[in-house]
Amino acid sequence: MMTQGQRKGMGLVALCLALAVAVAGCAAPAPTPTPTAVPLRPVKVAMGFIPNVQFAPFYVAQSKGYFAQEGLEVTFDYGMESDLMKLLGTGELQFVVGSGDQVILARSQGLPVVYVAQWYRRYPVCVVALEGKGIRTPKDLEGKVVGIPGLYGASYVGWKALARATGLDEARVTLQPIGYTQVAALLEGRVDAAVCYTMNEPIQLREAGHTVNVLEVSDYATLVSNGLITNERTIQEDPALVTALVRAFLRGLRETLDDPDAAFKTCLQYVPEAGGENEARQRAVLRTSVDLWRTDRLGFSEAKAWEESVALMLGSGLITEAPPVEALFTNRFVEAAGVK
Repeated sequence: MMTQGQRKGMGLVALCLALAVAVAGCAAPAPTPTPTAVPLRPVKVAMGFIPNVQFAPFYVAQSKGYFAQEGLEVTFDYGMESDLMKLLGTGELQFVVGSGDQVILARSQGLPVVYVAQWYRRYPVCVVALEGKGIRTPKDLEGKVVGIPGLYGASYVGWKALARATGLDEARVTLQPIGYTQVAALLEGRVDAAVCYTMNEPIQLREAGHTVNVLEVSDYATLVSNGLITNERTIQEDPALVTALVRAFLRGLRETLDDPDAAFKTCLQYVPEAGGENEARQRAVLRTSVDLWRTDRLGFSEAKAWEESVALMLGSGLITEAPPVEALFTNRFVEAAGVK
């Protein structure tokens, strides 16, 4: 039998236990650990030329955070396209914006580069002449002096493709390297026509009040133009990275196509000199570029276009051996990206 003292002691124990439970119930819950932010992966995308509104899809993807959402911290690097392809092929770069003809040339030289997302749907090279020269067809160029930046690169490839596709007798044309002085050379009468970029010199000339005739290479020949290019090593070792970059880029391209005005405003963050007194011209550049990009199938390459490009380059003597078409491009990453 428990004595009265023992009963009091047990009561005190029970009371203490009850108070301990009550205090524990009122205590603040243990803090939830703050998730550690995963650092973004640095990725460089190398581009030919200089910062320009023509790179709007990349600027939109960057500004909207599409690259960051894929876990990427993308920086843009600029340089001459031929140098970039060599760096890509040797593994010093992972991603380059370049043209299909440069991929064909690089593969013919043994460089393992692969085109993974098409951007331009039409080759952006043309031949421009002032109205008074009476040049309205490629045949009209025979007997004339035609200026060209140099006997290399996209301008030269476009010229060779135009000549081959139309039967233009190149022996009857004086093809004169003039650097990037096409506008001045035309206005000063040093050349009768000039090989130019569709979204550049024709716009400058029209804005200056001149009437021009433009022969678009894409109206006569099929050449695969600019897109996103990587190398076999990156594809083999990190396919998820390729998919992530392609997806973010295509999202930027889709948004640019849907709202070019908003895209132009974004461009001003990256190319501030496109504003002010240059805004009207630069908006025209972007509008013309958008027309070259439009398609129902963002990013997809067509084997036939690659086959025709290879045939043109082989027939024009730009390459001496045709690389396998299936090695030049893949739609695998565009399909995985799922951007419509």
